[in-house]
Amino acid sequence: MIERRPFEQLGHADHGWLNARHHFSFASWYDPRRMGWGTLRVWNDDEIGPKSGFPPHPHSDMEIITYVRTGAITHQDSMGNKGRTAAGDVQVMSAGSGVRHAEYNLEDETTTLFQIWIEPEGHGGAPSWGAMEFPKHDRTGKFVALASGVPGDVGALPIRANARVLGASLKAGESATYSLDPSRHAYLVSSHGELDVGGVALKSRDGAAITGEREIVVKALTDAEVVMVDAP
Repeated sequence: MIERRPFEQLGHADHGWLNARHHFSFASWYDPRRMGWGTLRVWNDDEIGPKSGFPPHPHSDMEIITYVRTGAITHQDSMGNKGRTAAGDVQVMSAGSGVRHAEYNLEDETTTLFQIWIEPEGHGGAPSWGAMEFPKHDRTGKFVALASGVPGDVGALPIRANARVLGASLKAGESATYSLDPSRHAYLVSSHGELDVGGVALKSRDGAAITGEREIVVKALTDAEVVMVDAP
């Protein structure tokens, strides 16, 4: 089963400095049919205005992955971490027993990003944060694990969940294939570009909810960047 989730039908909240689209119920937007996808709980498509951002706020027991599409985001937290994550790169915060953090766009341009929350396998534990550069040429024509709690995913940022966040860069006409356990849940979004996902057409920033499939074939109809979560 592959279900297209059109960008135009996502939840929407415009706060001026933040223009957000929600693939799943979040904050004031609620849809009982979209409370998550397996252990994937949140996928927000955020546009953050220049010189603005999220002030310090708390989290616990959640794996929070940020994929920056354009611009950059600067992270600060109660553990003393601070770092700037630029377009194409990824940061991960394991909230564990509790952490406060802020995410600011200190740039002169709007920053766009995907904010992805995955439920961890257990509760508590010391919080942690990390970020990594992922050059696009390293994931040309194939899916590469950007963040993962699956053993053997060398080079991915660690998360405390039996899940993967993957990325692929595809030129028009290229395809990438991914093997999936049919009992698991995949959720795929085109960061930009048009795709064919198992015969289902996706436009830029559309989502695809996938389960019951043993293999996913993603073909780029135009040059495209793809982000996907594979979760139980």
